[in-house]
Amino acid sequence: MILYDLVCQREHRFESWFRNSNVVEKLIKAGDVACPSCGSTKVQKAPMAPRLAKSDDASLAASAEQREIEAAMEKAAVALKELRDVIEKNFEHVGDRFPNEARKIHYGEAKARGIYGNASMEDTKALLDEGIEIQAIPGKRRTNA
Repeated sequence: MILYDLVCQREHRFESWFRNSNVVEKLIKAGDVACPSCGSTKVQKAPMAPRLAKSDDASLAASAEQREIEAAMEKAAVALKELRDVIEKNFEHVGDRFPNEARKIHYGEAKARGIYGNASMEDTKALLDEGIEIQAIPGKRRTNA
């Protein structure tokens, strides 16, 4: 596994683990890598400083720990994809109407149902401030409403 520094079109920097350098290129090109801050899938690799390996016992222990972390990250990525698939199969996609629909459901103005869609950081904060329970799910966003 390789840790890459990434940056989205809004210049949010973040890190993500990938199996190898070929996988990162394919996933970015397919739009399967999303910024955890804004959800943008217009992502590219950011310049990185090289990480030099050490050959002492501490680095061997660190690489064992690193492999455990990588395995956990891979399991988490699979679980998040499965969660997104369940949501897309069973919930109504409301696109950019998500903040308004969430409010209508919360205040009893619309039928209670599972929905998902898009919300800006400002809309997300406002919904949470109103006591409306929502969750951001990382991963590739649908763009059709």
